[in-house]
Amino acid sequence: MTPAGPAGALDRLARADRLLVALDFDGVLAPLVDDPSASRPLPGSADAVRRLAGTDATTVVLVSGRGLDDLATVSGFGPPVGLVGSHGAEFDARLSELLGRGGLLSDAQARRRAALLDGLRELVEATPGARLETKPAGGAVHVRGMDPATGAALLEQVEAEWVRDGVDATAGKDVLDLAVLRTTKGAAVAALRDALGAGPVLFAGDDVTDETVFGTLGPDDVGIKVGDGATAAGYRIADPHELEPLLHRLADARTGAVRSGPGR
Repeated sequence: MTPAGPAGALDRLARADRLLVALDFDGVLAPLVDDPSASRPLPGSADAVRRLAGTDATTVVLVSGRGLDDLATVSGFGPPVGLVGSHGAEFDARLSELLGRGGLLSDAQARRRAALLDGLRELVEATPGARLETKPAGGAVHVRGMDPATGAALLEQVEAEWVRDGVDATAGKDVLDLAVLRTTKGAAVAALRDALGAGPVLFAGDDVTDETVFGTLGPDDVGIKVGDGATAAGYRIADPHELEPLLHRLADARTGAVRSGPGR
């Protein structure tokens, strides 16, 4: 990070009439851990998120590959912080109402999901250390903490056997997420921007799935990549600990800008 990088860009965002702040959870607000159920946000980042969400004309949402209920449990967030789970397949009740979303799956998709989960469960149970996360639109096979070669082999087998017509896969860090409908974080953020009438967007993410958001951001938006890897984001920081002061900087600047009113 350089002085002319994310910090200055966040000061500019703070002056927006309506701001959307969208953040991935694992690897962004929370350091990555081997046991996904043990993941928790850094206390300072959680405080900054709550401060931003309580500011007028500011919407804060977490956009995660986790299922919605799991995301709510590990993050500890609820209204006014919005929650989007399963790579954009699930929205919390408040956001669903905003977007006018109804039922998630058709009858055919529900049957396909049941067959998918049965098959994934059989593969995972035969591979010690692997874990299956069930989701409303499918399931995710996790191999974090396993022997790398064994984990990679399992994910290759899952992809070979189950990625077919009607089942899409999204690869992440030590995980393969399969769903019977196509969703992306990018589409979710775009839908929220339109529904809210938001101007600029801040998005911070760490995984390859977050590139679906970074790739849609415009010149007035700010994308922050957390960690290594190729990215379309305009800025990069090392880890969640570096994001913490940036979120507080934005919260401070946003509070001051909103208080100063339209003439700011």
